[in-house]
Amino acid sequence: MDKVLALRVRAQLAIAWIIGVLAAFGQAPFGFWPLTVLSLALVFGLCRATPSWRRAGLLGCAAGTGYFMLALFWIVEPFFVDAARHGWMAPFALVFLALGMSLFWGAALAGMRAAGGGAAAFIGAFVLAEAGRTYLFTGFPWAQAGHALIDTGLLYWSSWGGALGLTAILLLAAAGLWHLMAGGWGRALPLLALPTLLHATGPWLTPEAAATPDSDAPVIRLVQPNAPQDEKWDPSKVRIFFERQIAYTAAPPKGAPPALIVWPETAVPWPLERAAPALEAITRAAGGIPVVLGLQRLDGPRYFNSLIRLDGAGEVSAIYDKHHLVPFGEYIPYGNQLKHLGIRGLAAADGDGYSAGPGPRLIDVGALGRALPLICYEGVFPQDVGGYAERPDMLLLITNDAWFGTLAGPFQHLAQARLRSAEQGLPMIRVANTGVSAMIDATGRITESLGLGTKGWVDTPLPPALPPTFYARTGDAPMAALAFLLLALSLLYNRHGRRPT
Repeated sequence: MDKVLALRVRAQLAIAWIIGVLAAFGQAPFGFWPLTVLSLALVFGLCRATPSWRRAGLLGCAAGTGYFMLALFWIVEPFFVDAARHGWMAPFALVFLALGMSLFWGAALAGMRAAGGGAAAFIGAFVLAEAGRTYLFTGFPWAQAGHALIDTGLLYWSSWGGALGLTAILLLAAAGLWHLMAGGWGRALPLLALPTLLHATGPWLTPEAAATPDSDAPVIRLVQPNAPQDEKWDPSKVRIFFERQIAYTAAPPKGAPPALIVWPETAVPWPLERAAPALEAITRAAGGIPVVLGLQRLDGPRYFNSLIRLDGAGEVSAIYDKHHLVPFGEYIPYGNQLKHLGIRGLAAADGDGYSAGPGPRLIDVGALGRALPLICYEGVFPQDVGGYAERPDMLLLITNDAWFGTLAGPFQHLAQARLRSAEQGLPMIRVANTGVSAMIDATGRITESLGLGTKGWVDTPLPPALPPTFYARTGDAPMAALAFLLLALSLLYNRHGRRPT
């Protein structure tokens, strides 16, 4: 690191940026989590060796910018659905989003260096930064460092510490690896011992019963029409996609008949108030089986992105309006004024775009029990998934991942859905317009799926729920408190001239 720090500042920033890019390869669909550990080890070593907290913050911003430019590269995809109108915004969206997210990394690394540069300060400051990304300014916890561990045996421990807990484990391994590479065996071995132990015990502790539905478990039909976003609202094609879903709904079962049929987000192209003929056709095709589907809903001048349940008689027995909207996607502040300048939300119907619903609520899905409905973006927020007043029997997420393209976005969204199930100990029914639709058990494992870019349907049993997990009862508060304590203790130790560990 001495040779790196001897370089000019621009060269140091370029190296940090490259390290950040490499760290992003731990995210789906790549899944190279050891590279994330190695990269964050280098970030830790570089920033702890800098002469000031300001330089550490600058290097953290550079590393974060590289990380988020690759991890969030899919953000350009929505702008090319209507390239003539929005394509010019794509590079600005990626750069500014990456820069904005990098500020959290910069703050974390500056805080770490100010607190002495030790492993405890590194973990505490970084976890607090990720907590800030989750909750501040409506939140955007996508591509947290700990998400790199979703495909490992460490996923089990999210039932105790959530995504922040996985991030802490990864940072612990990164700090240990740095000390190992630097020759500090005495410090490295204790830091590496805990992640190794947790990785080894996670699969052993994961309840196998969660992936094994009872023989009489209810069957759910997942319907995936695969409507490309640039064709989804084409007047000449909407009927094709609608009829495709009707055909999948009416298809005879290969085994036990489904107890529930689920269509994706905005699966019906007409707003609820004008969709009576469509709902009648769906009811006939379902043959008395309840159907959950997504569509838009009007309330005077207001639009809602909604989910409804049609009972066996074709009556709308439940309505849920999405409450956590995508900023600058589903709504835009001062949209009615900005639309005169040609600035609109990508998925907004007009002006300010969609209106937000009142908040999380459970819906009755008949004999299946009660479900917590989630629409698309809401599934990435632990506070939304855990925002129920009474514990549901399942999570029910409908989404249109066609917005996210075909590269990284849909797979990262699916990974976060698995994480939410593991955190809560609840199965998730996940139905996506273009994929990946999946049944996810209460430990985050996929039991059945329909691949990205495919059309079709699948009948699959609903896995059982587990008892409430520690995380389901407490949320992120314990991990945030622990992170704050680590950082505070590091600051106290540093004030007394102790050497960082």
